[in-house]
Parts: sequence; C-alpha cells; structure tokens
Amino acid sequence: MVDRRTLAKRLSELESGASAPSDVESGPAQVVGVTGPPGAGKSTLLNVMISELRSREMTVSVLAVDPSSPVTGGALLGDRIRMQGHVDDPGVYIRSMASRGHLGGLAEAAGPVIAALSGAGFDLVIVETVGVGQSEVEVMDHVQQVVLVVAPGWGDGIQADKAGVLEVADIVVVNKADRQGADDVLRALHGSVGEGVDVLSTTATTGEGVAPLVDRILAG
Repeated sequence: MVDRRTLAKRLSELESGASAPSDVESGPAQVVGVTGPPGAGKSTLLNVMISELRSREMTVSVLAVDPSSPVTGGALLGDRIRMQGHVDDPGVYIRSMASRGHLGGLAEAAGPVIAALSGAGFDLVIVETVGVGQSEVEVMDHVQQVVLVVAPGWGDGIQADKAGVLEVADIVVVNKADRQGADDVLRALHGSVGEGVDVLSTTATTGEGVAPLVDRILAG
C-alpha cells in the first residue's frame, strides 16, 4: 500500500485544489458507496463491517463525508469518531472530508479522492455519504455498488424515494432489525425494489446479519 503520510498529503492537495484531479488514476480496488437517511446507523454498521472485512484479512479504506462545521467549514468528524477503534490498524485507512455545502451527499473533491484511494493498494474502498434525502444520489457516479441503509420507521418514505436513492441502490439494508417495525419495512421493500436488488437486514450493535452483507458486497 502507499505510504500513509504520502497518501494523506496527496488527498489534502486534491481536497484543497492544489493538485490537478486529472492526474489521478483509479486503481483495481472494489469501491462501494454506503448511503441512507440520518439516524439509520450507517457509521455504526460500517464500523462492524470493517471488523468483518479485517477478519477476512482484507485491507479497507474509508472516505467518510461529514457535514461541515458552520464555524470552521471543516468536517465535524462524527463518522471517524465512531470508527476510532480501527485507527491504529495498519490495514485500515479512514479519511474524513467536509461536504462544505456541496449537494448530492458527497463533497466537491470526492471523485478524485475516491480515485486516489482506489489506487493506493487497498482491497476495498468504502465511501460513506452524509445523511441523504431522495435526490442526493451523486455517490452512484463514483462507486461500483451502492448500499442504502435504512431503519425501522422508514416505510412511509419508500414510495417517495422510488424516484431517488432507492432507485440507484444495488443493496438495501434494514439496520436496527431488532426494533419494532423492521419486518414491515422489509416487506415493503421486497415489493418496491427493482430486479436484482437485494434486501437484507442487520443489527449493527450485535453484528447480526453483517457477514451476509459483506458476502453480498464482495460478490459484486
């Protein structure tokens, strides 16, 4: 893998506009987007997914796009804090990026940063978007698969989201599946998703369902 200091410097240059994005070449890594509404438990689920991938001796890079601080304009770093347990793992690289008001669930420099990470020698690159609504589907342009994470209580939004983020998802995950209402959402999704889209359930706090989700992601 690319030296971490070298990689961090390169990503900072891309984010600041000091380095030309056209100079970045994508690599062979599998790139997956994880998106979904606020409160679905994306970061908690992602934390457990990293542990599962590392148990399979796979290296992982995560780009977590966070909301921007209204004071500094920088990332609020909420996602990185939830993944703090992986910071010292040499097989995991986590980078936070501020959205800085950019619409679409990502950040303006996300494209070249994702490309740089995919060429840095990791087996898998995971891109976590900010909490999104139905029209924020930019992640689909930069990844090979889109994983939409929702939670119980989302059922009322399924029909509205059919024209948005649900339509671009390759995998839909009902997280917090141990809570009331999860089965209702699962049934509604099975009747709403397009052909070839898998609907899975997980409980990130216990790890239930995470291994099958990782299996599905790695199957492409």
